[in-house]
Amino acid sequence: MKRDAVPLTSPSMRADPPADDTVARLLAGADGPHALAERVAALNRELARWDSNGGLAAWQPGPDCDPQLSAALKDYLARCWQLPDWADVEKIDRAEHLFMDMSMLSCTLLFCASLPECYVLPDLSAVLHAAGQLEQHTDYRIRSTAAMIFPVMMRGGLTSPQGFGVAQALKVRLIHATIRHLILRGAPPASEAVAAPPLAPLRPAGGGMYHLLYAHGWDSAERGLPCNQEELAYTLLTFNFVFLRGLRRLGLGLERSDEEAYLHAWNVLGNLLGIERELMAWTMIDAEARFADIQARARKAPRENDPRPPLAAALMREMENQIPLRILKSFPTLLTRRLCGPQSSRDLGLNGRVSLASRILFRLCFGAVRAFDAVLRLFVPGFSISRMLTRVAGYRLVSRFLMDQTRPLRLPDALLNQVDAAFEDWRSDPDAPRWLNRVEDRLAGRSTTAGGTPA
Repeated sequence: MKRDAVPLTSPSMRADPPADDTVARLLAGADGPHALAERVAALNRELARWDSNGGLAAWQPGPDCDPQLSAALKDYLARCWQLPDWADVEKIDRAEHLFMDMSMLSCTLLFCASLPECYVLPDLSAVLHAAGQLEQHTDYRIRSTAAMIFPVMMRGGLTSPQGFGVAQALKVRLIHATIRHLILRGAPPASEAVAAPPLAPLRPAGGGMYHLLYAHGWDSAERGLPCNQEELAYTLLTFNFVFLRGLRRLGLGLERSDEEAYLHAWNVLGNLLGIERELMAWTMIDAEARFADIQARARKAPRENDPRPPLAAALMREMENQIPLRILKSFPTLLTRRLCGPQSSRDLGLNGRVSLASRILFRLCFGAVRAFDAVLRLFVPGFSISRMLTRVAGYRLVSRFLMDQTRPLRLPDALLNQVDAAFEDWRSDPDAPRWLNRVEDRLAGRSTTAGGTPA
């Protein structure tokens, strides 16, 4: 069943002209996917040299950089690297503090709420499905997401010349534009939607992500542009609104001013990523309405070969593999259901059979934890079993996916050192009693000294 054509005035038909124009200049004259892949590789070599916010203003191309590439990137930086004039440094600083304070809990919400909600939009999932990024390379997708979040949310990530968030955001923005260019086999159309039909399989089969994207085909008249403004705005909401909603659902909600500071910081990032300001949300009420509206429209569209369940299943499997006890292996799925809600869980195919014992144990644990927290916090400030357990889950997942020294994150060395230092600081929760930190250490499998300090 065909869908109705997407209106040309819809955000789904708008992309990101500054980034799209840059990529069109970079790839001009490249004939076919192999030539395109070579140009993209040259682009990636230059982007790897964007290692700090302050360095962007002084960036000079490498000696082997093609003049066409050099000129396009210089124009792009001149146009895009400054923060918007509405950016509030105090709110950004507060958001960074909140993220660092949440530490391992932030990572659990990333795995069990933000990333799953990302895959609810069918066309957004279709882009990932086309590249095999989640089913075949789940940990790559997770690590790529972390490689953007950490530079942005570390102290001074967006506001300091020594920070890395602006540089990382501008790289991601060009990646989005490159994906659009490859799928559409050219720059997004300025005034009318076109269909790029699927091509015959390339040789050799599965010749890399760029080849797969180029061969996939895309009907923008029916589906809108790939990585369009609505999808980008929705993705932004999964990392600010869904994160804050997850805290509420765990009984750890923030003050209203803190929530709005967090939304603001991510909206500044959204501006750097090329998202239109009128598509951003500034309060939780506004964010909830926008989020629900986008999901509701997506659910009305007919679907064939729905890519979302296999993508979500791959993510759940990766988390389950980190849990030693069989009865607890379904907890990531059950927690994701709790954080994302019944409709998103159905979209993602997460309502499959889970053993009765696991379901009962999860509900008992969740209810008991919320009850204990509510009562004991009256007498012991900083006490939260919910926070402790989600920190344990976050520690195990971060250790597996992000801190594996055999596969370091693809980040500048100075930033990797900051991430390593933050990871060490996160091992102990300063808001919790020492005895609760010792319990957390045991559950997380961390060794401790006699005094209870992580070794």
